[in-house]
Amino acid sequence: MDGLPFPELGMPHDALVDGDALCYSVAAAGVVAKTVRDRLMHRLAARHPGYGWETNMGYGTADHLARIQEVGPTAHHRRSFAPVTQLTLPF
Repeated sequence: MDGLPFPELGMPHDALVDGDALCYSVAAAGVVAKTVRDRLMHRLAARHPGYGWETNMGYGTADHLARIQEVGPTAHHRRSFAPVTQLTLPF
């Protein structure tokens, strides 16, 4: 696993900080994960055209943040993502 230990996982695992730079299999898994995520974001972009997911891939770019402000979050936005949390806080 790339990063810090994750006790909540509930199973034994090895955690490597900067694992993608230290372990070929962790680096390869990162490439596969990013490729799959990019494909998923293209599919979501077709369903939710207001967010620019086909270009920002869901990363917190200035454009994506502006679109969240304009259109509001979807069920696909992480509620723990600060810009989404701030939209849902009562004033």
